Amino acid sequence: MEELLEILNEIDDSIDYENEKALIDDHLLDSFSIISLVGELEDAFDISIDAAEMVPANFNSAEAIYAMVQRLQED
Repeated sequence: MEELLEILNEIDDSIDYENEKALIDDHLLDSFSIISLVGELEDAFDISIDAAEMVPANFNSAEAIYAMVQRLQED
């Protein structure tokens, strides 16, 4: 989780990722940020994030992102 938070802070350090639960719904992360985040996650965690995973539920919070990463690492 610490590595994920570092990646998120590199993308936008003005967001409180540990407490924010609506990163997508509240438009805190835009499409460019999401594309950057996906690339960083794929590199850092050696995963592949398919288009089917690109839904708000997977990106609304650091916890949701981390859960997706863990699930994809198991595949």
